[in-house]
Formats: sequence, C-alpha cells, structure tokens
Amino acid sequence: MRSGEVSTAVLAARLGRWTQGDGTLATRLAGAIAALIAGGELRPGDRLPAERSLAAAVAVSRGTVVAAYATAAEQGLVERRQGSGTRVVGVAVPSPPSTRPGRGEALFSAVPNTIDLLRTVPQIPEPGVQLIRDHKPRLDLALLPETDPAGLPALRELIARMYRDEGTPTTPEQILVTHGAQQAISLVVNALVGPGDIVLAEEITWPGVTDSVSLRGGTVHGVPMGADGLDVDALERAIARLRPVLIALNPHHQNPTGTRLPAAARHRVAELAAQYGVPVIEDRVVAGISFDGVVPPTLAAERPDAPVLVVESVSKWAWAGLRIGWLRADPVLVRRLRGARQLADQSTSVPGQLLALDLIAHATELRRANSRIHHARLRLLEELLAEHLPDWTYRAPRGGLSLWAELPRGSASALARVAAAHGVSIAGSAAFAVAAAADDHVRLPFTAPDEVLTEGIRRLGVAWREYRDDLDEFRSGMPAPSGVARLSAR
Repeated sequence: MRSGEVSTAVLAARLGRWTQGDGTLATRLAGAIAALIAGGELRPGDRLPAERSLAAAVAVSRGTVVAAYATAAEQGLVERRQGSGTRVVGVAVPSPPSTRPGRGEALFSAVPNTIDLLRTVPQIPEPGVQLIRDHKPRLDLALLPETDPAGLPALRELIARMYRDEGTPTTPEQILVTHGAQQAISLVVNALVGPGDIVLAEEITWPGVTDSVSLRGGTVHGVPMGADGLDVDALERAIARLRPVLIALNPHHQNPTGTRLPAAARHRVAELAAQYGVPVIEDRVVAGISFDGVVPPTLAAERPDAPVLVVESVSKWAWAGLRIGWLRADPVLVRRLRGARQLADQSTSVPGQLLALDLIAHATELRRANSRIHHARLRLLEELLAEHLPDWTYRAPRGGLSLWAELPRGSASALARVAAAHGVSIAGSAAFAVAAAADDHVRLPFTAPDEVLTEGIRRLGVAWREYRDDLDEFRSGMPAPSGVARLSAR
C-alpha cells in the first residue's frame, strides 16, 4: 500500500497493548505511534486518523489523542497542519531504477567450454517431440489480419478450460497470453510497482522477480523459509509491518530450494491476500513436474475472492524453446495489461500460439512424461553426489528441475570460481538470495543429458576437493594459495 490515509480501525489494531507502561496515556500513545513509524508500518506521508475518530476507536478522550499527536510532532515524527490533518514527516524519495546488471544475469553466464549446470533447461518428452513433428497449424487462425494482444481467443479458452478442469474457475477474459512466464511477471511488476514500493518474496527466490522489481525502483523484502517453504507467520508479520504492493511466490517445487508449500499454508496465503487486499503472483511453471503425482491446486482455487495472479508457461514441461506463457488474473487487470502489452510488443507470435494449442491439449500427458524423465535424472544426480560429493547435504525435492545442496563449509561463490577452472559452471546462493545471506548452497539442475550430468558432477567433485583442501590448509595456518587468501579477505 502506498502512502495515504491510514484507516482508524487498522491503526487501532496495530497499536497493540499500548496502554500498558509508564507515563500518561498520551505519552504511551505517542510512544506506540513512534514505534510504528520506526518499524516502517507508518511511512512518510501517511495521514493519521482524525483525533476524534481515533479517540473513539481506542476508548480515550479526544484530548489524549491531541496530546499524543502534539508529542509526536515535538519529536519531529509527524507534522500537523490546519485543514490537512496529521501526517508522518518526510516525503518518500523515489529510488532511481537500477542500472546495475541483474542477479539473474549470472545464470546465463556459463564460462566458455565448460559444462553448464547453471540453467534448468528440461528435455522435451517424447510425446512432445511427436506433437511438434505432427503439428499442422490451423490456417483460419494463422491467416488472421491481426491478433489480439491478449492472445488468440481459442488459446485463451483452452487455457481457461484447463484451469477449470483442475479446479480453478476461469474465463477466457481472465487469461493474458505472453512470451513466456517471465514476461507475465514483468508486466505485472511494471503495472503494480513504483519507485519506493515494497514487494515481498521468499528470501531465496528466482532472480527474475527481484531484477524486475529493481528496474522499477522498488525493493524486494525476503520472507524467511523453513523446511517446507515459506514461513506464513513471517509473511503475515511482513504484510502488516511493510504494507507491500505485491507478493511474489513460487510455492510449488520452489526454484531453487525445491520446497512444496503444504495445503494448510497455501490456504492461509490465499486468506492473507484476501484479508489485506495484496495481490499475489503465484509462479506455477514447475508445479506440474511432480515425482509423487501430487500437483497442488492454484492459490486462486483456495479462495476465489483473493487477488491471486497465476503465472505459468509451456517452457518447463513441454518445450523450453517455445516462449509461450500466460497470466490468469482479474479481467480488469488483464485489460489493463493488454494495453501495456500492446505498447511493448503488440502480441505473441501466432505460430507459437498455434503450436501451444496442440501442446496444452495434451498437458497432462506431457507433464507426466516430463516428471518421469526428470525423476530418473534426480536419482542419477543423487547417485553421483553420493560418489563424488558425499559430504554435501540436501533434501531431495518432490518435483521440479533442481536440487538445493548445502556445502559443509566454505563459500559457494568461491567454489564456483574453482569449478569454472575445472570446466563446470554452477550458481550459488548469491544468485538467488534476496538480501545478504549465508553463501553456503549451490543449485544443481538435473536437466542435462545423463552423460553430461555425470561428467559435470565428476568435475565438480574434483573442484570441491581442491577447494576444501586449500581451505583446510589456510585455516590450519599453513601458507595458502593466493586464490584462497583473496577469497577469505572478501
């Protein structure tokens, strides 16, 4: 929520048990307001409720509220003006859009002549290959003189029907077809996030979210995670304290941690979205790649009145080279984004949409085939880790395309540099952490062909042993190679 008029009921609730403590009621009330300002729940430019309204809500005299506001004004926390009320001091200064390279750039920066274990580019399942070979585009659609920026009507209806079959009531007017899921995320961020705004996301997340917000001058605040994914209690505290304009979550086989949010937690996220009126982007690109056959319903299905924006694509379960994605959202937002889309690139490729019609019609079959392929690759990766990196720890994901492995010690960033010298490119925590975090994890995609994955993990094992031995020598006080000395000084 941007700076504006603060609801009397909301402020009264957030003040908590302010009447306890020392001093007069006015002093205690002023202290409670000061604490909300210090914690970021009251932000520069917010207008506080009128004295009489707040007094009635917290059951004190109007004079108590007047005195509390006066104390806050003397402390320089609020400004009182006749006719415009009491406002939190300060003007939100727009943050300039970031001009630095995004964190996601690291995932497309494999060192030349190395094995790429940076990206999660899945294999096309055999049924998908056959569908692509047999594809015959519908000429009545292919030869249309112009196309709707929201997508071909036939494709929007097919996607809507797919959601209805999965338990999420959807109309074609709720669907916007895009060039992949990332474009859908970027369109939403561009529409809803402005300079100085706060977006909540998991503390470890896909950098396409954080980079998009940064380009808009917004700030992503990371919400703690546990063994099953997002900490929903922490999410609610962050919503109340930071008043975000958007929440971006990847709750199903999360990239990169592989976690799957439990049913009760998913339902509560939807409840919080409805309660606070905060839009939630639900990234479902790998939700259907499930090794135990469990495909959770959308957050939108949990509570239909919650402002949940579902993002998905065919890239992860059909063909990574086909950049066809979509957004399921409120029809009003879809119309708004349709206009923005028209300014950006007019519309999605018609041949691509026509091929997507064939693939989405077989979505269940393709997802199952993809799941079988990559479950087998995960088992191979676990065998390779046991052989070459037995001291690394991890929780095997129940779906998705990557494994989040923890180093026993040392720095993932430093290891990545050693690994590059041994001919394998990897990404560590820094590419995915919203803020400064322990640099102790590596994302390992299991999407490469068996022989490539086997050789890549073998090389990574050699790199790890070299790095570990050098690290042990340095810590024992023995002369260390110059590379380790430099890394330890950072």
